[in-house]
Amino acid sequence: MSQVRLLTAPFDPARELAAFTAAHPEAGGVVSFLGQVRVGDGVEALELKHYEPLTLPAMKDLASRVRGRWDLDGLLLVHRSGVMAPGEPIVLVAAAARHRRDAFAAADYAMDHLKSESWFWKREKAGGEWRWIEPRDQDFEDIARWG
Repeated sequence: MSQVRLLTAPFDPARELAAFTAAHPEAGGVVSFLGQVRVGDGVEALELKHYEPLTLPAMKDLASRVRGRWDLDGLLLVHRSGVMAPGEPIVLVAAAARHRRDAFAAADYAMDHLKSESWFWKREKAGGEWRWIEPRDQDFEDIARWG
């Protein structure tokens, strides 16, 4: 079972992860990744924009690919859009599996693909000015390792 949500309001990662873990008591391992807006470097805000007819279906397609590749009991993808303050969560990926290696690999793959096949446009506010953030070379290297 996959849970895929695209939100415009803040979410509580601890509550999300607790509910996900409780829903999969048969799992021997639950692996999670939480991405949040960095504090520091003068960052005042982060904004993620997206094209609604594409984003959620693409996230669901990604979840289906992950589920087809690893033996999972559950998969959770939660992603924010809109303006976020430093310290706020942006993305939560969690994978539950009977065996830890499947959970680790699935969460890693999902996060690399969310980051590199991003259906989001990201900009950052610092010093009162907004600037667009382009993907880094590392993002493309991360996704390339999956073949």
